[in-house]
Amino acid sequence: MVDFLASCIVAGTPLALATLGELITEKSGSTNLGVEGMMLMGAVMGFLAALNTSNAGAAMLAAAVAGAAGALIFGILTVTLRANQIVCGLTLTIFGTGFSQFVGQPLLGTAAPSAVTAFFSKISLPLLGDIPVIGPIFFRQDIFVYLSYIFCILAAVYMYRTRPGMNMKALGESNAAADASGINVNLYKYVHIVIGGALCGLGGAYLSLVRMPIWQENIVNGRGWIAVALVIFVAWNPIKGLFGAALFGGLSILGLKLQAMGFNISQYLVDMIPYVATILIVIFSTYKKRKESQPPADLGNNYFREER
Repeated sequence: MVDFLASCIVAGTPLALATLGELITEKSGSTNLGVEGMMLMGAVMGFLAALNTSNAGAAMLAAAVAGAAGALIFGILTVTLRANQIVCGLTLTIFGTGFSQFVGQPLLGTAAPSAVTAFFSKISLPLLGDIPVIGPIFFRQDIFVYLSYIFCILAAVYMYRTRPGMNMKALGESNAAADASGINVNLYKYVHIVIGGALCGLGGAYLSLVRMPIWQENIVNGRGWIAVALVIFVAWNPIKGLFGAALFGGLSILGLKLQAMGFNISQYLVDMIPYVATILIVIFSTYKKRKESQPPADLGNNYFREER
C-alpha cells in the first residue's frame, strides 16, 4: 500500500504543476483552457533540450519557457486584443498539439539522456525520509516532486499572505474595482498568465523526462483537461491542489494496480477511470453553494478601462 501511495504522488506530480498553473491564471481573472497545449509544448521542448545538452536544468528551463511562451500568446490575444478567452484557450491547445507533433516527429522512440534521467532519480530527504509510512510516500521522491511541494506552498503563502497575492485575487473578483484602487490590471494579468504557463510547461516536462523518458506523440494524453477540472475540484486552493492531483494520479494507475493483483479488468475501462472521475467532478461542482468553493466573480471577463 505504501508503494502504491508513493506511486500516486509520482503520477499526480504533472497534474499538480498544471493545476497550480491554471489556478494562478484563473485567480487573476483569466480562463486559459490551453493547459493541454502548454504541457505538450513544455514536454517536447524540455525533451529536445535534454537531448541537445544532457543537462536537467537546461531541460527544465526550456520546458518552462515553452509553456510561458504559449501562455504569452494567450495573454496578448486576451489581455491586449481582448479576444474571447475560451476560443483562445482551445486554439492554444490545438496549436500546442500540432507544435509538439511537428518538433517531436524526428524524436519518436528516442530515450532521454541517462545523465538527465539519473538527475531525476529518487532521493530520500534526511530525517523526513525516515518517518514511518509518511517518509516513504512523500519524502523518497525525485526533485521534480519536491519542487511541486515547494511551488504549492509558495503559491499558498503568496495568495493569502502577501499584498501582490491579494491584488491578484482582487483582479479575479473585479477588474474594475482593482483598477480603481491603483492596481495595474494588465501587468498583473500578464505576469500571472505567464507564470501559470511556465508551471504547465514543467508539468509536461515531468512526463517526458521522468515519468516516461522516451518521446512519444500525445504524451500528455488529456492530463491538461483533468488539471482544468481539478482547479474546480480543489476550489482554487493550491494546497488542496497538491492532494487532489495525487488522488487523480492514483486513479490513473489504479487499474494497473488491480491488474497486477490478478483482477481481470479491460484496459479500456482502466483508461476511462480518471476521465469519468473528471466528468463527475464537473457535475458535482455545479451543486457547490459555499462561497469559498465559487470561482472568482470576474473570471473569464476581458477588461477595457474605457468601459468601466
